[in-house]
Amino acid sequence: MGFSAPIAASALGFSEYFTRAIPGLGDWLHASGFMRPEITKKTLAVAVILIFTFIHYRGIKYGARIQNALTILKILLIVILLAGGFASGRGDFSNFHKGGSVGSGLAGWKTVGLSLMWIMFAYSGWNASTYLGAEIKNPKRNLPGSLIYGTLIVMVLYVGINILYVYGIDPSAMKGVISVGGLAMGNLFGKPAEILFSILIAFALFSSLSAFIIIGPRVYYSMAKDGLFFKAAGRIHKRFQVPSNSILLQALIAVILVLSGTFEQVLTYMGFALGIFPVLSVVGIWKLRKTHPEALRIKGFPIPQITYITAGVMILVLSFMESPLESSIAILTVIVGIPAYYLFKRSSARDKEKQSPE
Repeated sequence: MGFSAPIAASALGFSEYFTRAIPGLGDWLHASGFMRPEITKKTLAVAVILIFTFIHYRGIKYGARIQNALTILKILLIVILLAGGFASGRGDFSNFHKGGSVGSGLAGWKTVGLSLMWIMFAYSGWNASTYLGAEIKNPKRNLPGSLIYGTLIVMVLYVGINILYVYGIDPSAMKGVISVGGLAMGNLFGKPAEILFSILIAFALFSSLSAFIIIGPRVYYSMAKDGLFFKAAGRIHKRFQVPSNSILLQALIAVILVLSGTFEQVLTYMGFALGIFPVLSVVGIWKLRKTHPEALRIKGFPIPQITYITAGVMILVLSFMESPLESSIAILTVIVGIPAYYLFKRSSARDKEKQSPE
């Protein structure tokens, strides 16, 4: 859920933008009887996952160079979109008053809850630098800084780009459109710009997809070494020096998710499941303060923690009420993980007993 689902969502997002830029591809394949448009989108998404899996399977140095280039290009693209879009003068800030109102009563709150959970997807990965903590110099100082400054930069860029979308698109025209970036550029600069920027945004999504493909296998590898996952996930490829089995397993799960649901369904499933664990992590602070009182001192405790937990639980409850099927599957996935954890733990303990001298 933490890595394969975001990979699947990013790949599906790519296919939406790509087919918006080149609609003739899907139409031609459909007219020739080869495949329907929705199958074309899923085929493109699966192909992207397999391509980047192959890239990162062949070594971290090569993959890291590509990842750094993709990240820089994505930031530049967002900055160009913001500067050019607002400078065009062809949008309308009155669009902010045309969105209507949220439904009254519980129905409106359910919509808000699900929307907030989807928004969280934009910030997924904010904590990724913690997975590299052992390789960071002076982590006590640098790790919090990377989390705070990284999140602030992303927040400024993403809030800015969403303001641009509303500026460039009448809210009623957004309904049912996933590739809103291409639509906005088309409204602001014309059809050629819509095609160009749809392609650019599609390829910019490679940055997120690539990052998850790099990070995920490191986690699976560490879990396997701790005896909490399949031993095969801890094997390192002799030539490429990467956790090859973990990379392949992650790709397999991502492909299954692409084939089994729509972009919205994958997003809801992932968002709900991942929304559970930050709440549990913050709850864990109370335990840590008891077991390691000297190591954990947080200013303002417990007001920020209670506020966060309350908001997180409310979002989960409202999201469940709005999308019970996807949320139930997410809950089931988490529940299945509990006995799996204890089975791996018991198996690891038995292996240690056999290896220990009598």
